[in-house]
Order: sequence, then structure tokens, then C-alpha cells
Amino acid sequence: MRKILALIRRELIAYFSSPLAYMVLTAFLLLQGYIFYLIVSFLNDPRTQAMTPLRLFFGGTIFFWLFLLFVVPVITMRLIAEERRSGTIEPLLTAPITEGQVIAGKFLAALLFYVVLWLPTVVYVIILKRYTAIDLGPVASGYLGVFLLGFLFLGVGTSMSTLTRNQLIAAILAFAAMVLLFSVGLLDQLFLSSSFFKDALTYMNLWTQMDDFSRGIVDTRHVVYTLSGGLLFLYLAAVSLQVKKGR
Repeated sequence: MRKILALIRRELIAYFSSPLAYMVLTAFLLLQGYIFYLIVSFLNDPRTQAMTPLRLFFGGTIFFWLFLLFVVPVITMRLIAEERRSGTIEPLLTAPITEGQVIAGKFLAALLFYVVLWLPTVVYVIILKRYTAIDLGPVASGYLGVFLLGFLFLGVGTSMSTLTRNQLIAAILAFAAMVLLFSVGLLDQLFLSSSFFKDALTYMNLWTQMDDFSRGIVDTRHVVYTLSGGLLFLYLAAVSLQVKKGR
């Protein structure tokens, strides 16, 4: 555990000593703030169907998904690819630490940075609470959904970062893999009647999962799917790192 904590500290220092981290944080918060403003303005229109702003904020618009699909690859692209490019991966892998510990440390650092990105959005909840009554249950489950989606997508990005030494290629691979993962679940709309394939695709539909979380519904199937999917990609990342170590 001490080795993993040391790796997490090392990665967080690397994140926050780079101007890219502050650029991502600033752009993310500015865009999220603007989208929140648009949502509130839209719902203030008397012709609009009554709905809580946070339900739209948590996965109810395409902008939410675009943020994840673009931001996560930027967070994960350097994790392993930069180590391979700079040649520091060899000393790291020859140290008394396993490939799984390397992946775990780097992934957890990326997950912490992802959480830091979302923490300032709690201000939106505070602002809304000043002017209207808010059920904090759906708010908490909405943030849980955001965390679980981040766990899954960051696992994908970490795995893709082990396949190349070029950060840009790692980001492109992560983006493509996440788009594919997101799109597969949407194919359930092609089936008009209930069937095994429709039920399986519905289970994988991330948009539906996030909609449930935003309404305060915490379905254990959604939790299991995102966590197991993220862990699977982390396992593949460790295997990839082990294979490349033997070369």
C-alpha cells in the first residue's frame, strides 16, 4: 500500500506541476458553468416542462457526455505513454513494485484529479438551494453516477495509455474506445420488442444509467457494471504492461 501511495503522490505532483492540468480545470469549470446557466435559463421559460436543473446537469444533455469523452483522455493520456516516451518506464518496472501496483497508483491519481474537477460544481447545488427546495438524495446519487462513470472511463483511458508511447495517440485511442462503449448501449433502440439482446444492451446503456442516478435511483446493476468494467480495463492495462516488460 505504501508503494501505491508513493505513486499516487508522484502522479499528483506531475499533474499539478503541469500547466495542462490548470488549463483542463479552467476550461472544464468555465464550460460547466456556462452549461449550468443555459439549463437554468431554459427551465425558467414558462413553456418548458417542469424539471430539476440538476437532472439535466447530470447526464441529461449531450454536453455532459462530450465533457467526459474529451476530458478523460486528456487526464489519462500521459499515465503510461509519457513514461515510455521518456524512458522512465524501465526503472519503474525494475523497481520492487508489480505491474498491478503501477497501474493502481496511476489510476487512483487520475481518479483523484477527476474528483477535483467535479468538486467545485457543488457550488451550483448551494446556489440552487438558496432559491428553491432541493432533494439532496438525487444530488448525492447524481454525483455517485458521475464518480462511477469516471471510474469506468478512466479505466479505459489507463488501458489505452499502455499501448503507445505517444500521448496524442493514447488520447485518440481512449476517445474511440469510450465512444464505442457509450454507443453500444444506445443500440437497444433498434429492438422494438423485448429480447435477450435488447435487455443486454439496455443494461449497458450508460445514458439510461446516468438518468437513473440523476433521479435518485441507485440500481446495484449499474454500480456493478461500471465498477466491473473499470476493473476489467485496469486488469488489461496491467497485462499489457507485463507483456511489454518482457520485450
